[in-house]
Amino acid sequence: MSIILNLETATKNCSVSLAENGKVIAIKEFNNDGYSHAEKLNIFIEDVLKATEKSIDELSAVAVSKGPGSFTGLRIGVSSAKGLCFALEIPLISINTLQSLALQVQEQDAFVVPMLDARRMEVYSAVFDTQNNEVRQIEAEILSDQSFATYLNEKRTCFIGDGVSKTKEILNHSNAVFVEGKLPSAKEMASLSYAKFQQKDFENVAYFEPFYLKDFVSGKKK
Repeated sequence: MSIILNLETATKNCSVSLAENGKVIAIKEFNNDGYSHAEKLNIFIEDVLKATEKSIDELSAVAVSKGPGSFTGLRIGVSSAKGLCFALEIPLISINTLQSLALQVQEQDAFVVPMLDARRMEVYSAVFDTQNNEVRQIEAEILSDQSFATYLNEKRTCFIGDGVSKTKEILNHSNAVFVEGKLPSAKEMASLSYAKFQQKDFENVAYFEPFYLKDFVSGKKK
């Protein structure tokens, strides 16, 4: 039996789930524009453990959403995950944020494009099929009216994530389906983290870093 704690902090959604053998048995999440991950994350961890009457010592592993996403959010999630793994001497599992997000789309035959908002007209995106296999790897790209044309011209293409709102303004194609109001969640992480646990696909706790995709650029001081 495996009990895995899943942490999702890559966007404004602070999400924590506890899963037993790949099935979610408790979840706690909250999202707002204030990015309150530093205040909420440890409380949510305590809440899911309490709700399931599990002890932290019963954890088999901790899984963390590795990015891309918010620099601060990713750093908070990864730091917490590494701290727990080090203290409890259990494995660390990393989950592709966009792959997890893609699982929220339920389609029989389509491309799935999970996308996260970056600066201006840029998004972080990848392309998956409906079996959650990667068709195109993660890229940072500036949107245009020709974005994703290869996939749109072939069949239905579902866009999901907080990058959808600005994509919808640019793309006008009959095969485009826009799934709005969705963010990455620890709920979808459960099946992915369990699969990696079974395969013993673990990260080095000491050296693991989030997948930022781009270097951090701070704003200029006024």
